[in-house]
Amino acid sequence: MILMKERKNIGKGINLNLIRTDKFKTNLISFYIIRPLNREEATQNALFPMVLRRGTERFDTNLKLERKLENMYGASLSVGVRKVGERHIERFTVESPEESYVEDKEYPIEVIKLLKELIYNPVTENGVFKKDYVEQEKENLKKIIEGKINDKGQYAIERCIEEMCKNEKYSTYEYGYIEDIEKINSSTLYKYYLDVLNTSYIEIFMVGNYKEDIAEELKKLFSVERKTIVPIQREKILNFVQTKNMIHEEMNVNQGKIAVGCRAGIPYEDPLYNGLILASDILGGGANSKLFRNIREKESLAYYIKSTVYKFKSIMVIDAGINFDDFQRVLELIRSELDNMKKGLFTEQDIDISKKSVSASIKSLVDSNYLISEFFLSQILAKDERNLEDILKGIDDIKKDEIVEACNRIYFDTIYFLTKNNYL
Repeated sequence: MILMKERKNIGKGINLNLIRTDKFKTNLISFYIIRPLNREEATQNALFPMVLRRGTERFDTNLKLERKLENMYGASLSVGVRKVGERHIERFTVESPEESYVEDKEYPIEVIKLLKELIYNPVTENGVFKKDYVEQEKENLKKIIEGKINDKGQYAIERCIEEMCKNEKYSTYEYGYIEDIEKINSSTLYKYYLDVLNTSYIEIFMVGNYKEDIAEELKKLFSVERKTIVPIQREKILNFVQTKNMIHEEMNVNQGKIAVGCRAGIPYEDPLYNGLILASDILGGGANSKLFRNIREKESLAYYIKSTVYKFKSIMVIDAGINFDDFQRVLELIRSELDNMKKGLFTEQDIDISKKSVSASIKSLVDSNYLISEFFLSQILAKDERNLEDILKGIDDIKKDEIVEACNRIYFDTIYFLTKNNYL
């Protein structure tokens, strides 16, 4: 399935991306705000989309907004926030039935207008955000931040990255910080939100089977006058280990969680990056990986074990669930498996299995209009003009010596271990 993106600039720092496909029964429109990732803005960036989701000037309660969506043939609305490298992305998305399933010819325009209304015409009182909504969403955000500890495996990964990148913007938590929530009120948040709309890069995506005139309608609705756009700096890629960290944290847990943060120093535009992707997959990408077969199955030392590459920072994290007493042994085996990879101790069959696995993951992106928009956004942020077919070919063309070279760029940086109380 070949997907092509038509890209148009419709205002200063505002781009429209049209991706046509008839694979889905729904159309999707997403509005992305791109901010620099930093501690000073993080909490406000996480909070204001939650406040906007509460309603609009016309539909000023969540109930009224949900009824409106229901009356629009069951359209769905979602907002989200995440970090992509050292960028903070706020997302507003409406998914609605493809227009051939709807009798109302104005329906697609009404969907777009509602999304714009959500972003540009929020519920206000006395010229700022409604106080009750802000205070309620502050509590909801606080629960999200406090709740990150509930998934101990993911918590270990995040803590590892936080310690590993503690002098870098990438250590910033995408939902912000509890101590910063209390500093925010309806007035300061509203002022910040207006500044964000006026100074941020904006990417708008339309994915689906839409009519040709939709581009002009989108341009009319979202083209606004703006002056200064906040520049987004390329994230810093470290290709050496400055200091090695060993972090132990105690908690009331029944299973130890180990996370090993590694530096690779291979930027995503480097041809060797595909070698890094395959190296990670052979090492810890699934049931056929070295870590899984040797540490989990052969040695029975892990409940799960895997490795993940974080594209925009060129870091790799190996994480596992283990018994507390097996920490040193598991760490030794992880190091041994990586050393073996550096020596080229893996087969062409390992490479073939890995290529098929990675390619299958890439191909699955076209199974969701949301994933399609996320893929193309990632390509824009990376200034990568390749389509899916080009990326698949790049994976298939990688040779063993390139994987070995990528492995030899990988070095341990930070080792994090979450263990039980009073264990040390």
